[in-house]
Amino acid sequence: MSSVSFLLPLLGGLTLGFGALWLLYSLGRIAGISGIVWGALAGPDRDWRWFFLAGLLGGGTITHWVFGLPLPAESTASMGMLISSGLLVGLGTRLGGGCTSGHGVCGIGRRSLRSVVATLIFMMSGMLTVYVVRHVLGGGV
Repeated sequence: MSSVSFLLPLLGGLTLGFGALWLLYSLGRIAGISGIVWGALAGPDRDWRWFFLAGLLGGGTITHWVFGLPLPAESTASMGMLISSGLLVGLGTRLGGGCTSGHGVCGIGRRSLRSVVATLIFMMSGMLTVYVVRHVLGGGV
């Protein structure tokens, strides 16, 4: 493993953690991306949400440009699979009262039992889904 392949994920994790901490201390808000996106579309206080989302996209773009990282391979999944996957993730986010960023990054850091349980359920559901798609249905996703 090269030093760059080790340092970039570490730097990304630290950046996410500090960003979540800054948002909590500066605005008293949790950095749950699904809630931020929903609020940017339908909430009363939209400005900071749009800046936060622009920072997420801009940070990834700048990192890609500065380090010359390759783009991820294009998905080979069908459009129906992509749409149904997105809808199921959205449904799970609503049922779970938040997404992995809100529960996993912020909630666990705040020692929320609800977030620990939600994150465990997210992770187990993801592992089960990969197993079923790859080994039961025989897909190569």
